[in-house]
Amino acid sequence: MEHSSRRSFLAQLSGLALAARTRSWASEPTGLIFVGTYTNDKGSTSRGIYAFRWNADEGTLAPLGLAGATVNPSFLTLSPNRRYLYAVNEVDQYRGQNSGSVTSFAVKEGTLKAINTVSSGGGGPCKITVDSTGKAAFVANYDGGSATSFQVLGNGGLSRAVSHFQYSGHGADPQRQAAPHTHCTTVSPDNRYVLVNDLGLDRISVYHLDPLTAALTPNDPPFYEALPGSGPRSFAFHPSGKWAYSLNEIANTVDVLAWDAERGALTRLQNISTLPEGFNGSNTTATVAVDSSGRFVYASNRGDNSIAVFSIDDRDGKLKPVQRMDCGGKTPRHFALDPGNEWLLVANEDSSNIVVFARNTRSGLLTPTGREYPVSHPVCIVFR
Repeated sequence: MEHSSRRSFLAQLSGLALAARTRSWASEPTGLIFVGTYTNDKGSTSRGIYAFRWNADEGTLAPLGLAGATVNPSFLTLSPNRRYLYAVNEVDQYRGQNSGSVTSFAVKEGTLKAINTVSSGGGGPCKITVDSTGKAAFVANYDGGSATSFQVLGNGGLSRAVSHFQYSGHGADPQRQAAPHTHCTTVSPDNRYVLVNDLGLDRISVYHLDPLTAALTPNDPPFYEALPGSGPRSFAFHPSGKWAYSLNEIANTVDVLAWDAERGALTRLQNISTLPEGFNGSNTTATVAVDSSGRFVYASNRGDNSIAVFSIDDRDGKLKPVQRMDCGGKTPRHFALDPGNEWLLVANEDSSNIVVFARNTRSGLLTPTGREYPVSHPVCIVFR
């Protein structure tokens, strides 16, 4: 057998083995993106989740229209096999209860077919995440100050809550941190832990995950404690699994964290601003992401209306500012790197547009393309 054929054969065996273990695997990108929006914001004309055809060669979008009608589908995530999409419904009441909800959809090209809707376990749900097996999902409830896990059913729908954690207390900022405000759920690279960012308590709680049941149990140590008044909102692991980056909404900083995968523990290595020296305007950060090469970190500033770009030191994971790019709109609530990491798309909530930037994969620097696309009150972008 020739070397190329032998490598191909071994790769196929490896892929089959992985599929047998997880029953779900990440498929190739399909050239679609879905955009979550606010439907209940003042002036919003949105009716739910919108689809676009993505041209990775040209960095262009072609609108496909409304993919799925639903209320306030602010944050979205896809299953690993990209067959199902999950959207929070960021409301405070669901079926008369003090709770938001989560809706699951089957993906049919550029359209979404609703499977079921379940209570999120608290008001104002935010970021939702699915584990690498595709069998468990997790959501943070911002207004409710809680976190909830669900099993993913055989048809892609969600079970009722499996684990639910209600937090209590307050942070240092009397206005922003009078109560818990969970904002983000993240699954560790090895699928053993789930981390929950709490903007109100200045904590990132850590839980052991049983992917077969979606059950969560508190880790020891149970949480990482951020600097008082910082407000940890968004979180991203480095591809190596050695480091992580937690974006602090109130302090406008990034915590560079060492990740101990054996203990499930975070240790702060650096705390660095997302804003230029001398900035004195009003700002809150929103989203943080790491490129697939593990060489650059990106963070969005709402107020300064910019994307901050940092290079990563490959020795210790620490950050160095290299660029601050105008986001091309107002209030960059979310952004996403395309699967090839050659483009960065920004969802500007208050200017109701998606703006496309070209990305230099070697330097990490962003360049405006001049291309923008209207979407009413966009909040989240996911590539299918």
